[in-house]
Amino acid sequence: MLPYLLICIISLVGSGLTFFSGFGLGTILMPVFALYFPLETAVALTAIVHFLNNVFKLLLVYKHANKQVVLKFGLPSVLTAIIGAYVLLHLSTLPEIYSYNFQSHLFKISGLKLILAALIIFFCLFDLIPALANLSFNAKYLPLGGALSGFFGGLSGNQGALRSAFLLRAGLNKESYIATGVLIACMIDISRLSIYAASFNQNLLEVDPILMIAATLSAFAGAFIGNRLIKKVTIQSFKYFVASTLIIFSILLASGIL
Repeated sequence: MLPYLLICIISLVGSGLTFFSGFGLGTILMPVFALYFPLETAVALTAIVHFLNNVFKLLLVYKHANKQVVLKFGLPSVLTAIIGAYVLLHLSTLPEIYSYNFQSHLFKISGLKLILAALIIFFCLFDLIPALANLSFNAKYLPLGGALSGFFGGLSGNQGALRSAFLLRAGLNKESYIATGVLIACMIDISRLSIYAASFNQNLLEVDPILMIAATLSAFAGAFIGNRLIKKVTIQSFKYFVASTLIIFSILLASGIL
């Protein structure tokens, strides 16, 4: 029961934060799934909830999406998301790098754990360091931003911080910025899920469907609440707390403890 409750709570909170915070649902939810499933499966499960939740959010805000920005940023991201997903598949098949015993427990360190831990820490810095939090790029670099965001989205699901840095200078108002980001996220999710489904099919079939339904409905509720509270200001101290917690998780992941 505890895994169900924890995953549902994180889905609800994480989904609500995506409307007015730098954090993405995938960044927060993937570590929780990773506590109960193999790392590559956790990435795929997070992608499923992330995609379904983005579809729901898109129904709420789709009319404000900027089609020109979606084409410039979204199309490159679709292609590189597939590449990132294939890189994840390759990393998941690599043997462990090192193992050690501590207090009669065996801990294993793998290349996949090290890379995902490094990516989580890197993207957490966007919320901890003001210079990174305020980072933005000229609109002419939208295709490059889409390519980078798509690749890291396919590899680990961490795409929100990069996407924000590039979309902030695209001349979008708040509603258009959110709707455009959601539509692009849906495009990336479709690309990477097509690869995950083909490769992790057996692992995904073993997951309790009730858990996935509960997590998805919780994310829907969070999206609905977040959309209603979109005028509210993000609490900075809470962002610091979440980022710090994710960094601790990353250290435990990299050390093989998780």
